[in-house]
Amino acid sequence: MKKIFFIVLVSLHIQQIQAQLFINKATIEFEVKTNVKKTMGESPWAEMMKDNMPNFKTAYYNYTFANNKSFYKLTHFDELSKLPDWMKKDDEENEWLTDFNSGIAEIKKNVAGTAFNIKDSVHKIEWELSNENRVIAGFNCRKAIGKIFDSVYVFVFYSEEIPISGGPCSINGLPGMILGMTIPRLYTSWIATKVDVLGIDENKLKKQPTKKTYTQKEYRGLLNDRAKEWGSGEEEKKWVSQFLWQAQL
Repeated sequence: MKKIFFIVLVSLHIQQIQAQLFINKATIEFEVKTNVKKTMGESPWAEMMKDNMPNFKTAYYNYTFANNKSFYKLTHFDELSKLPDWMKKDDEENEWLTDFNSGIAEIKKNVAGTAFNIKDSVHKIEWELSNENRVIAGFNCRKAIGKIFDSVYVFVFYSEEIPISGGPCSINGLPGMILGMTIPRLYTSWIATKVDVLGIDENKLKKQPTKKTYTQKEYRGLLNDRAKEWGSGEEEKKWVSQFLWQAQL
């Protein structure tokens, strides 16, 4: 009887250690899939380009976190996507570094060949929780619905079993890590494929010096000024709105 009791105690202790590992640090891989042809709209230019484009762009990102700080960046594209280089470059340069202790996010964005460094408060998103649940990458998750940029809805599944208030890109603010996400108006979905608690590179979480930074408001103004040159037709306006949302995500 004592032997059985000892085994149970050891088992509980191992589970507690494993839980602490998840709480302290981990790297989460996300598969990010975008419907390329839908993002291009229906302008005459887009229709001409679509024949040479794949239906989907599939990319893989790593979300590394420790001590309530996180770093999110692309690792590679699915080789089967066969994307042209110009469609990959911005994604390859983008980075998100978030310090949830200080409430500051530092984001590096490459927009049509121009690099921007943004430093500002972490985005505040109002969430509505749902009773819908699912399991993602082995973790129990709960559904929530949020809204960004005044009119764009975000549908997510988050897990309180990974208690960092983070998620892909700049989406955050729930009582647990977002492991699944869909933004229909960007024709894009994010899903966690695996969670690794070993060999975490915490150097990624260190701030890098930058010569010039913009606030979110300043960055948004620069984007809007540039977008004024991209056409005024209905199809162009739709594409520009989608481009601006993606650039600010």
